[in-house]
Amino acid sequence: MSGRLPAVTCRELERAARRLGFVRDRQRGSHAVYYRARDGARVVIPVHRGRNIKPKTLAGILEDMGVTPEEFRRLL
Repeated sequence: MSGRLPAVTCRELERAARRLGFVRDRQRGSHAVYYRARDGARVVIPVHRGRNIKPKTLAGILEDMGVTPEEFRRLL
């Protein structure tokens, strides 16, 4: 992955996931699981209100979603 990752909250990340075709499947505690039916992709998003997603966590989530940081910035 190239480029710096933007600082995002869980709400912004959830919005981007929905724009990529993910739907909220379930939540257990502070982690929501999103699922995309067309390819069976699954993403776990930590739901910690008021805090930004840590950069390494965000990088892993973006990799699971199949998007680059540049594509992700366009979704925000």
